[in-house]
Amino acid sequence: MAINGVDATFKERLLLFGGWILLSSLLFAKPLIALIQMSYLSGEASYLMLIPFIGAWVLVVDRRQIFLDLSYDRTLGAGLFSCAVCVGLGASLVGGGSSNLRLSSFILALVMVWVSGFLLLFGKAASRAASFPLLFLLLMVPLPQSVLNRIIYMLQTGSAWITGAFFDLFGVPVLREGFVFHLPGVNIEVTQECSGIRSSMVLLILALIVAHFYLLTFWKKTTFVIFGLFIMILKNGIRIATLTLLAMYVDPSFLTGRLHHQGGVVFFLVGLVLLLPVLWLLQRGEYPKSGSERTAQSLV
Repeated sequence: MAINGVDATFKERLLLFGGWILLSSLLFAKPLIALIQMSYLSGEASYLMLIPFIGAWVLVVDRRQIFLDLSYDRTLGAGLFSCAVCVGLGASLVGGGSSNLRLSSFILALVMVWVSGFLLLFGKAASRAASFPLLFLLLMVPLPQSVLNRIIYMLQTGSAWITGAFFDLFGVPVLREGFVFHLPGVNIEVTQECSGIRSSMVLLILALIVAHFYLLTFWKKTTFVIFGLFIMILKNGIRIATLTLLAMYVDPSFLTGRLHHQGGVVFFLVGLVLLLPVLWLLQRGEYPKSGSERTAQSLV
């Protein structure tokens, strides 16, 4: 089916899907409000509310490939909807002491409801073509606190290792005790706040989007995202080492000044610069003729 903006059947399906999204969002209003509050109040979760809008944007960009073959898939749609109901009922039974897990379960159920509506109204072929934006919605599910703590610990560990490697590279005398570095005239600790979880998640999301649009084969996409995960840690280690060296040899206020508290954008850009050569190398041998053709090939 060609999508030209005036196809009546497609417009009807689109309106029905919009109604499905709206109705399900109203039914999950309390969890959505809690998610918005979490996204606003917690730095680690500030990206959450961007996810559905990014997913919708990818659907719009890829619409000519996604909606070429429309059908109705009542079997898979109803099956996934039933699973969503089970997850939602399970979330309602979770005790108040596990509020974070309860919220995660409710949002997961909501995402499953959205995807089931897409399957139902647009069919298996369209859902397969839209697999990236549909699966991307899973990033909207807040991580349970226990999982988040483990990720932050891994980022702390990796950042501390990279920081120590930079000190060794530059010949800086240092005594390390876990996450604490004792240097001449200054002691620093790689705390949870220094893990870089916020900018790391943004860099991961960006790596996923770039891999989807600019790389064709699955292994190259996977490789790029893996490098993105590594660079998340690398750029944070660079940040900690740079601030420490500036404090030691230039001005101690670098550890408490604007570059420390508001300089995340600078080191985020450093991460992007480090990712560009990886993208260039992975793109070698791939010659899509246009952006739309590149997107179409990435769905194969």
